Amino acid sequence: MKYDPEEKEIIEAYDTGKMTLSKASREELEAIKAAASNTFKKDKRVTIRLYEHDFIGIQKKALQMGVPYQTLISGIIHRYIEGDLTSKNG
Repeated sequence: MKYDPEEKEIIEAYDTGKMTLSKASREELEAIKAAASNTFKKDKRVTIRLYEHDFIGIQKKALQMGVPYQTLISGIIHRYIEGDLTSKNG
């Protein structure tokens, strides 16, 4: 795994004992759990119409990846919104 300079500095500080980990408080743990739960909570349902060719292609890709096609569609939308997917034209 590649680390950026700041990450390398943190790892080195931890490995040499210059930095130690503190134990999270109960409140911090609850906040972390709530954030993680909300991150993966899918609470909106949508209906879309696709060309049959596209739908079959999504199903094939999902099968190859070993995931349900709905999960693949949701992941594609999420990656696009986060800026991880861009159009070929720019």
